[in-house]
Amino acid sequence: MTVTDRHRATAWQVQSVLLSYPDELLLERVPLLRAATGTLPASLAGPLATFLGHVTATPLAGLAADYVATFDHRKRFSPYLTYFAYGDTRKRGMALLRFKHAYRAAGLRLDDSELPDHLAVVLEFAAAGNAETGVRLLTEHRAGLELMRLGLHETGSPWAAVLDSVSATLPPLNGRDHDAVARLAAEGPPEEEVGLAPFAPPEYMPDPEGARR
Repeated sequence: MTVTDRHRATAWQVQSVLLSYPDELLLERVPLLRAATGTLPASLAGPLATFLGHVTATPLAGLAADYVATFDHRKRFSPYLTYFAYGDTRKRGMALLRFKHAYRAAGLRLDDSELPDHLAVVLEFAAAGNAETGVRLLTEHRAGLELMRLGLHETGSPWAAVLDSVSATLPPLNGRDHDAVARLAAEGPPEEEVGLAPFAPPEYMPDPEGARR
Protein backbone atom coordinates (compact mmCIF):
# COMPACT_ATOMS: atom_id res chain seq x y z
CA MET A 1 0.00 0.00 0.00
CA THR A 2 1.37 3.41 -0.95
CA VAL A 3 1.82 5.86 1.92
CA THR A 4 -0.41 8.87 1.26
CA ASP A 5 -0.58 12.26 2.97
CA ARG A 6 -3.69 11.07 4.80
CA HIS A 7 -1.84 7.98 6.05
CA ARG A 8 0.98 10.12 7.37
CA ALA A 9 -1.40 12.49 9.14
CA THR A 10 -3.17 9.57 10.82
CA ALA A 11 0.14 7.97 11.80
CA TRP A 12 1.45 11.24 13.26
CA GLN A 13 -1.67 11.64 15.38
CA VAL A 14 -1.37 8.11 16.77
CA GLN A 15 2.38 8.51 17.35
CA SER A 16 1.80 11.79 19.17
CA VAL A 17 -0.56 10.13 21.64
CA LEU A 18 1.80 7.19 22.19
CA LEU A 19 4.78 9.46 22.84
CA SER A 20 2.96 11.44 25.52
CA TYR A 21 2.95 10.46 29.19
CA PRO A 22 0.76 7.35 29.56
CA ASP A 23 -2.37 7.86 31.66
CA GLU A 24 -5.93 6.60 31.95
CA LEU A 25 -6.92 8.57 28.85
CA LEU A 26 -4.41 6.58 26.81
CA LEU A 27 -6.05 3.33 27.90
CA GLU A 28 -9.47 4.70 26.97
CA ARG A 29 -8.16 5.60 23.52
CA VAL A 30 -6.60 2.22 22.74
CA PRO A 31 -9.59 0.94 20.71
CA LEU A 32 -9.64 4.17 18.66
CA LEU A 33 -5.86 4.05 18.20
CA ARG A 34 -6.07 0.43 17.03
CA ALA A 35 -8.79 1.31 14.55
CA ALA A 36 -6.76 4.22 13.17
CA THR A 37 -3.64 2.06 12.97
CA GLY A 38 -5.59 -0.55 11.01
CA THR A 39 -6.07 1.94 8.16
CA LEU A 40 -2.33 2.42 7.65
CA PRO A 41 0.22 0.69 5.40
CA ALA A 42 2.29 -2.03 7.09
CA SER A 43 5.43 0.13 7.39
CA LEU A 44 3.54 2.57 9.59
CA ALA A 45 1.01 0.23 11.21
CA GLY A 46 3.21 -2.71 12.19
CA PRO A 47 5.35 -0.89 14.75
CA LEU A 48 2.34 0.94 16.19
CA ALA A 49 0.38 -2.30 16.57
CA THR A 50 3.37 -3.81 18.38
CA PHE A 51 3.48 -0.93 20.84
CA LEU A 52 -0.28 -0.96 21.38
CA GLY A 53 0.03 -4.64 22.25
CA HIS A 54 2.60 -3.69 24.88
CA VAL A 55 0.26 -1.01 26.25
CA THR A 56 -2.61 -3.47 26.72
CA ALA A 57 -0.33 -6.09 28.29
CA THR A 58 1.35 -3.73 30.78
CA PRO A 59 -0.19 -2.29 33.97
CA LEU A 60 -0.53 1.48 33.69
CA ALA A 61 1.70 2.11 36.70
CA GLY A 62 4.49 0.09 35.11
CA LEU A 63 4.04 1.81 31.77
CA ALA A 64 4.20 5.25 33.39
CA ALA A 65 7.27 4.34 35.45
CA ASP A 66 9.03 3.04 32.34
CA TYR A 67 8.17 6.23 30.45
CA VAL A 68 9.66 8.40 33.20
CA ALA A 69 12.78 6.22 33.46
CA THR A 70 13.25 6.39 29.69
CA PHE A 71 12.40 9.96 28.74
CA ASP A 72 12.75 11.95 31.98
CA HIS A 73 15.90 10.41 33.39
CA ARG A 74 17.99 9.71 30.30
CA LYS A 75 19.10 12.65 28.20
CA ARG A 76 20.02 10.42 25.28
CA PHE A 77 16.27 9.80 24.87
CA SER A 78 15.19 13.40 25.36
CA PRO A 79 11.88 13.94 23.53
CA TYR A 80 12.88 17.59 23.01
CA LEU A 81 14.32 17.72 19.50
CA THR A 82 16.50 20.80 19.92
CA TYR A 83 18.44 19.14 22.74
CA PHE A 84 20.35 16.93 20.33
CA ALA A 85 21.49 19.84 18.18
CA TYR A 86 22.10 22.42 20.90
CA GLY A 87 22.35 20.57 24.22
CA ASP A 88 21.71 22.88 27.17
CA THR A 89 23.41 25.85 25.53
CA ARG A 90 21.89 29.30 25.19
CA LYS A 91 21.53 28.80 21.44
CA ARG A 92 18.79 26.32 22.17
CA GLY A 93 16.50 29.16 23.19
CA MET A 94 16.68 30.62 19.70
CA ALA A 95 15.95 27.22 18.19
CA LEU A 96 12.83 26.97 20.34
CA LEU A 97 11.68 30.34 19.06
CA ARG A 98 11.89 29.00 15.49
CA PHE A 99 9.43 26.25 16.44
CA LYS A 100 7.08 28.77 18.08
CA HIS A 101 7.22 31.05 15.06
CA ALA A 102 6.38 28.13 12.77
CA TYR A 103 3.35 27.28 14.91
CA ARG A 104 2.16 30.87 15.09
CA ALA A 105 2.43 31.22 11.32
CA ALA A 106 0.00 28.30 11.09
CA GLY A 107 -2.37 29.92 13.60
CA LEU A 108 -1.41 27.70 16.55
CA ARG A 109 -0.50 29.05 19.98
CA LEU A 110 0.82 26.64 22.57
CA ASP A 111 0.07 26.75 26.26
CA ASP A 112 3.03 28.22 28.16
CA SER A 113 3.52 24.87 29.87
CA GLU A 114 4.30 23.18 26.53
CA LEU A 115 7.73 23.30 24.96
CA PRO A 116 7.34 23.52 21.18
CA ASP A 117 10.07 21.02 20.30
CA HIS A 118 8.61 18.03 22.18
CA LEU A 119 8.31 15.26 19.61
CA ALA A 120 4.68 14.58 20.53
CA VAL A 121 3.83 18.28 20.02
CA VAL A 122 5.59 18.41 16.64
CA LEU A 123 3.79 15.27 15.46
CA GLU A 124 0.41 16.61 16.58
CA PHE A 125 1.14 19.86 14.74
CA ALA A 126 2.11 18.00 11.57
CA ALA A 127 -1.05 15.88 11.76
CA ALA A 128 -3.29 18.95 12.00
CA GLY A 129 -2.92 19.96 8.35
CA ASN A 130 0.64 21.24 8.68
CA ALA A 131 2.48 18.39 6.97
CA GLU A 132 5.00 20.46 5.02
CA THR A 133 6.17 22.49 8.00
CA GLY A 134 6.01 19.47 10.29
CA VAL A 135 8.21 17.39 8.01
CA ARG A 136 10.66 20.28 7.75
CA LEU A 137 10.95 20.55 11.54
CA LEU A 138 11.36 16.79 11.90
CA THR A 139 13.94 16.44 9.13
CA GLU A 140 15.95 19.39 10.46
CA HIS A 141 16.40 17.30 13.61
CA ARG A 142 16.61 13.94 11.88
CA ALA A 143 20.01 13.05 13.35
CA GLY A 144 18.68 13.35 16.89
CA LEU A 145 15.56 11.38 16.02
CA GLU A 146 17.58 8.58 14.47
CA LEU A 147 20.02 8.48 17.37
CA MET A 148 17.08 8.21 19.76
CA ARG A 149 15.49 5.46 17.66
CA LEU A 150 18.70 3.41 17.55
CA GLY A 151 19.30 3.90 21.27
CA LEU A 152 15.80 2.77 22.17
CA HIS A 153 16.34 -0.38 20.12
CA GLU A 154 19.70 -0.93 21.79
CA THR A 155 18.12 -0.83 25.24
CA GLY A 156 15.09 -2.91 24.23
CA SER A 157 12.63 -0.10 24.89
CA PRO A 158 9.08 -0.66 23.62
CA TRP A 159 9.00 2.98 22.46
CA ALA A 160 11.54 2.06 19.77
CA ALA A 161 8.61 0.75 17.73
CA VAL A 162 6.89 4.15 17.82
CA LEU A 163 10.10 5.81 16.58
CA ASP A 164 10.28 3.21 13.78
CA SER A 165 6.85 4.35 12.66
CA VAL A 166 7.84 8.02 12.87
CA SER A 167 10.92 7.33 10.75
CA ALA A 168 8.78 5.55 8.16
CA THR A 169 6.79 8.77 7.57
CA LEU A 170 9.95 10.71 6.66
CA PRO A 171 12.23 10.69 3.62
CA PRO A 172 14.92 7.96 3.66
CA LEU A 173 18.19 8.82 5.38
CA ASN A 174 20.89 10.00 3.00
CA GLY A 175 24.66 9.94 3.37
CA ARG A 176 24.75 13.33 5.07
CA ASP A 177 22.13 12.16 7.59
CA HIS A 178 24.16 9.06 8.42
CA ASP A 179 27.26 11.21 8.92
CA ALA A 180 25.35 13.53 11.25
CA VAL A 181 24.06 10.59 13.29
CA ALA A 182 27.57 9.13 13.60
CA ARG A 183 28.98 12.50 14.63
CA LEU A 184 26.25 13.08 17.20
CA ALA A 185 26.75 9.58 18.61
CA ALA A 186 30.49 10.18 18.95
CA GLU A 187 30.44 13.75 20.27
CA GLY A 188 27.05 14.16 21.92
CA PRO A 189 25.14 17.47 22.11
CA PRO A 190 27.27 20.64 22.47
CA GLU A 191 28.14 21.97 25.89
CA GLU A 192 27.48 25.47 27.18
CA GLU A 193 29.49 28.25 25.58
CA VAL A 194 30.71 30.17 28.61
CA GLY A 195 30.52 33.95 28.51
CA LEU A 196 27.83 34.32 25.86
CA ALA A 197 24.67 36.27 26.64
CA PRO A 198 21.42 34.35 26.22
CA PHE A 199 20.01 34.32 22.69
CA ALA A 200 16.44 34.21 23.97
CA PRO A 201 14.51 35.07 27.15
CA PRO A 202 14.95 32.60 30.04
CA GLU A 203 11.35 31.39 29.75
CA TYR A 204 12.27 29.76 26.42
CA MET A 205 15.14 27.81 27.94
CA PRO A 206 13.81 24.31 28.69
CA ASP A 207 14.27 21.89 31.51
CA PRO A 208 15.65 18.88 29.60
CA GLU A 209 14.83 16.49 32.42
CA GLY A 210 11.05 16.78 32.06
CA ALA A 211 8.97 15.03 29.41
CA ARG A 212 5.53 16.00 28.12
CA ARG A 213 2.69 14.96 30.41
